[in-house]
Amino acid sequence: MFDSRHVRRDENNYRNYSDEIIERLKLIKKFQGVGCSLSELKEILLDHDANTRTNEQVIEWISQKISEIERKWDEYDQMLSTLKLMLEYRMALKNDTQKAHSLLRG
Repeated sequence: MFDSRHVRRDENNYRNYSDEIIERLKLIKKFQGVGCSLSELKEILLDHDANTRTNEQVIEWISQKISEIERKWDEYDQMLSTLKLMLEYRMALKNDTQKAHSLLRG
């Protein structure tokens, strides 16, 4: 992925990256930011380089990614609700055992 066309060493031995590779790294960071796995990133970069996907295929991929994130959001929401209930129970157990027992029943 990186070769001498993209990375050179300056006299002080610092790496000097080409504009092309900086744009590629920005693209990678963008897709990492939306939760892409390494295998998805590889596929995206191959498709990007070869320009093999149609606009419709890209739209479908984006729609699927949105659905995946929405499912995860729902799962996290359920986990958060459970954790909040657990915390409320433990706090009640510490301060008001009767309230704690009523939380278990409710």
